[in-house]
Amino acid sequence: MTLSAAPQWSFSSDQGNANYRDARRRYPAQAVIDMRALRDNMRRLVAMANQPAAGQGKAGRQANGHRTEVMGVVKADAYGHGLVPTALAALAGGATWLGTAQAREALLLRHAGIGVDRARILTWVNNPLEVAYDELIANDIDISVGTATAMEKVAAAAKAVGKPARVHVKVDTGFGRNGFTPAQAEEAFARLGDLADEGLLDVVGQWSHLAVADAPDIPEFVEETDHQIALFERFTRQMTNAGIPPKIRHLANTAATLSRPAIHYDLVRPGVGLYGYEADPAMGTPADFKLVPAMTLQAQLSSVKDMLPGMGLSYGRVYLTEELTSTAIVPVGYADGIHRSASGFDLSGSRHTSKPGGPVRVMTNDGPKLFRVSGRVCMDQFIIDLHGSAAELGVGVGDTVVLFGPGRGEAYAEPTADDWARAADTISYEIFTCLRNRVPRLYLNAPEVLSESDLALLDPASIL
Repeated sequence: MTLSAAPQWSFSSDQGNANYRDARRRYPAQAVIDMRALRDNMRRLVAMANQPAAGQGKAGRQANGHRTEVMGVVKADAYGHGLVPTALAALAGGATWLGTAQAREALLLRHAGIGVDRARILTWVNNPLEVAYDELIANDIDISVGTATAMEKVAAAAKAVGKPARVHVKVDTGFGRNGFTPAQAEEAFARLGDLADEGLLDVVGQWSHLAVADAPDIPEFVEETDHQIALFERFTRQMTNAGIPPKIRHLANTAATLSRPAIHYDLVRPGVGLYGYEADPAMGTPADFKLVPAMTLQAQLSSVKDMLPGMGLSYGRVYLTEELTSTAIVPVGYADGIHRSASGFDLSGSRHTSKPGGPVRVMTNDGPKLFRVSGRVCMDQFIIDLHGSAAELGVGVGDTVVLFGPGRGEAYAEPTADDWARAADTISYEIFTCLRNRVPRLYLNAPEVLSESDLALLDPASIL
């Protein structure tokens, strides 16, 4: 009998149970995504986006008939959660916009059957010399414009298609990445106005990106965010004076959606919040915002064996066993997206710094316990030191262990992506976004969340 540190999954049907078994046969690790959590996270974000700012009164902006819309940011294969399933869950939760960085993913959403009647889609990163602007325009996809080159190329494509392009003007308020700078604004806005007058561009929106809104504990960063907001408002006035007043303004990312209601404007763009995480641990925990991490990454142990004291584990002998112990192999590695920087070092008195590795929840005869990556993460696997006898612990080959999940309280001993981020010296975004596609994505509660027509857009084998 094998033990499982994963939840007792509730399958929607016998076929869902069969899909789960088949996925385990195909690969010794699975990413289980809770569609209910995605939907409910979006519902929470929609509610927060429409909370009144200080001084607005109980009814807030709805008193004037204003409602802030919410974009589900599903770039990078929905942060590793799966593009189309996540987009559909976001729409079920009340999103009316979808956002992708790359044009390819925007087109995939349209081709999957998500029409303009369901959601507006904005795309914002491309090579303006090569991207298929004509296809984007033909498919009613909004396009970000933040360079003179992109502006002219979009206009040329609109002329060829015979249809004005819906554009959102990206302005650089201090992020230093994309968008027109204050020095470029006057000339750029004048040209945008000319192209709008020619019927080639429909200037729909104005937007920018906040650099440090996720750091409320650092006063100078709070001041920098205030400065970015003031500059954004200045850009609005300039666009209006140029005859292209933005119909939709959007500036708030997850951090600002959660913490700055005054800048919710017409649209907010929560990314990581949709997936159940805060933008930075400095803001608090997901539970503080009533968000639930949607992904659980689990794997089945491929090997368990006893080890003598002083044995080196993995490459470089950066971890030595201190006593008679057992080890277990978790058959995922950096080729699956498990960060090598989450390796665990433990060599007393050596030139190596002792460092805890990524945490793993393992079920034992005494209940769940947390163990850590012991030694370096390999391409396809890593080792954990069980600090005891596997036979006595009840740990065996085939047991299901959990690398991260929703983190259901301290007593539950379940790591989250934030815990892995600390071990890898990175952020939660990178932990799940980097998961490779060879790890199957399986969708929990899909029939509850999606309509029959939306359910038909998913791979049937992925539905639990």
